[in-house]
Amino acid sequence: MTTPDHHAHAHPHTPAVLEVNLRNCHGGSDLADLERALTQLPGVTSVHVDRTRAAAHLGYDPRRVTGADLQRHLHAAGYDCACQDAAPSAAQPGQPSVGHEHHAPADAHGHAHAATPHENPPPPGAHDHHDHAAHASMGSDEHAGHGEHMVQGMLRRFVVSVVLTVPVVLYSPIGETFGFTAMPPFGLSMAWFGLLLSTPVVWWGGWPFISAAWRALRRGEANMMTLIATGILVSWTFSVYATFALRGADVFFEAAAMLTTLSLLGHWLEMRSRFATGRAVEALLNLAPSTARVVRDGQEVDVPLEQVVVGNLLAVRPGDRVPVDGEVTGGSSYVDESMITGEPIPVAKTAGAKVTGGTVNQNGAFQFRATAVGADTALSRIVQMVQNAQASKAPAQRLADQAGKYLVFVALGSGLLAFVAWFFLGGQGVVFALTAAVSAIVIACPDALALATPTAITVGVGRGAREGVLFKNATALEATAGVDTVVFDKTGTLTEGKPALTDLIPAAGTSETDLLRLAASADQPSQHPLAEAIVKGAQDRGVEVVPPDAFDSVPGHGVQATVEGRQVLIGNRKLMDREGVALGSLPGDVDRLAADGKTAMYVAADGRALGVVAVADTIRASARQAVSALHALNVKTVMLTGDNRHTAEAVARQLGMDTVLADVLPGDKAAKITELQAQGRTVAMVGDGVNDAPALAQADVGVAIGAGTDVAVETADVVLVRSNPADVAGSISLARQVRGKIKQNLFWAAIYNLLAIPFAAGVLYPAYGILLRPEWAALLMSASTVIVTVNALMLNRVRLTSAPAT
Repeated sequence: MTTPDHHAHAHPHTPAVLEVNLRNCHGGSDLADLERALTQLPGVTSVHVDRTRAAAHLGYDPRRVTGADLQRHLHAAGYDCACQDAAPSAAQPGQPSVGHEHHAPADAHGHAHAATPHENPPPPGAHDHHDHAAHASMGSDEHAGHGEHMVQGMLRRFVVSVVLTVPVVLYSPIGETFGFTAMPPFGLSMAWFGLLLSTPVVWWGGWPFISAAWRALRRGEANMMTLIATGILVSWTFSVYATFALRGADVFFEAAAMLTTLSLLGHWLEMRSRFATGRAVEALLNLAPSTARVVRDGQEVDVPLEQVVVGNLLAVRPGDRVPVDGEVTGGSSYVDESMITGEPIPVAKTAGAKVTGGTVNQNGAFQFRATAVGADTALSRIVQMVQNAQASKAPAQRLADQAGKYLVFVALGSGLLAFVAWFFLGGQGVVFALTAAVSAIVIACPDALALATPTAITVGVGRGAREGVLFKNATALEATAGVDTVVFDKTGTLTEGKPALTDLIPAAGTSETDLLRLAASADQPSQHPLAEAIVKGAQDRGVEVVPPDAFDSVPGHGVQATVEGRQVLIGNRKLMDREGVALGSLPGDVDRLAADGKTAMYVAADGRALGVVAVADTIRASARQAVSALHALNVKTVMLTGDNRHTAEAVARQLGMDTVLADVLPGDKAAKITELQAQGRTVAMVGDGVNDAPALAQADVGVAIGAGTDVAVETADVVLVRSNPADVAGSISLARQVRGKIKQNLFWAAIYNLLAIPFAAGVLYPAYGILLRPEWAALLMSASTVIVTVNALMLNRVRLTSAPAT
């Protein structure tokens, strides 16, 4: 067995995180108790239990304890688990790093010593596969795989238990009430028939509950599994006693079997919903191609993606998907990064530019050096970010855990009180008293209370991920629900972040068509963004663009070209002055356009000024919808920009923004956020995650547009994968609906228990003769769990109303 202690040896003074897959934890209360117990261990600095995947992240100090020590402690406490060390996250202490920036040291074969104990370490030369496979294990597949295995195991126990329980119930007094009066087969009495069939149900089917209760008892604690196990074992044990000592009178094996079977059903439904939501963004991983073209000795060789390692030189041809993250070393092209950033315009890539795995190359070819593979790629980081969010605990969950802990003792006390009241004070027999006691214990099981918050959080985070909104943790989701003011950075957030042709001002004696035709034709060979905007503007207006006979770019000035025998100039004032072109009144037009935030360029032909063309960063189509959707949610909108006030206010008027903060230096943006917070506002800041990092950090909720950068991942609380500002309103709406579901679930769970305990204990028996049997108590207990789970799953029907990213 490989022990996860390499961090202790390799980095003795840095914190480490142990990831634990718990194979035999089937309930939320068992995980909550484990969280409390692990927190008290020496050397453990933090504990995050992910109830959606039955996994735990233990932050620990390698100077005081090793990963192997923690694993031994877990095994000694009765937990079947597999452990693996992981580098800690800088943004979420105690959780694994998003992207594993720091790896374990490699041996001579290049193996990172992080194999999970239940797996064989990779053979020599297989490091590539192991490293890339990290994106599955650290992303989804390993946790989803062991979760699926647990769900199937619970289903098997339930199916077998149903098969054995149905005959027990039919040959019991319950069967008689439905008209089934036959006697058990083989001449067996009802007691012996019930004993034979219920025993495997109780001890095999009910083992998840009994073993969890035993673990809690060894710690001197009680939890929901304690209640279920107590109900099962009291019913079964008394019935065994009655079979031997009372000659089969007053047995209720059917109660023990039904209680076990219905508890299995409830936990299977709950586990199925928990683990299913953990697959919210697995489809993203499919964006990466299955093979990569590696350059070896000057030759291009197709290899499986798993064999790509950091430092490999890879070739990308037109139409290829980029296999992994890297840096361009040669060649040039444009790459469609819309599946990561949501930005539909292909991005130019030349030497030194960074490329992201899963993006699509356009018509050029280039080579790049791999800088991140497997778990380190942007795609895998998105998956892990969602998983960390689902693993995190909202403040409401801490309250529910505490309430659930006390409710367990209330339930046990209620059962004991019911027994004492009916047996010693009520003059009833032991069977009646036990029935009331077991029913009270079972029906009060606070499973619904424990599931109220994590189920809603899990479904909400998964729903958001499928809609392109990544919440970093449950606290961020809860904070987003309270946002009343959203601050937008302007450039690249509310605007397209790329220029488009906006104005044509011809000089006297020149038509707009001639002005645009000559300007676009002169710029046609240029790859400058401003030139591309002019050419595209001409094409959109149906103006013919012809290739120039001669073309020359003048750095810092503009372009000179020969178009249809005419010497055409397009550029700034310096170019015109150098060529001696008289501009007349055109400089006034240029100044006016510049005041509106537009870039104006002079156009001249054969030494005579033809006019001015202007381009500007245009407003996103979705920005208007973003502002109106926020206003519909009663959220104030603020524009924060370094642009001049005139330009900023012009954009704000078009969008309907409430407030404009212009001429703000990048270093002062955080201070502006602080001023808004001082006014009592709960502020969300929306930015690109790079220049706006301080403001993102200062805001109550930082929202990053795009998910590809380290700063976006590490600084923001929410990441909009599609780079669509309209998703801001969607994220707030979703967070508010999740908060609503949490409140509904907590209310339902609390009211249910307050009403159910007295009913099950027999309060209605003196007046109405109604006594709830344990099997019906189990059914009602399961029903409450299912209702809470289904209520949370309704969040899957939520749709974020937003326009496509443009």
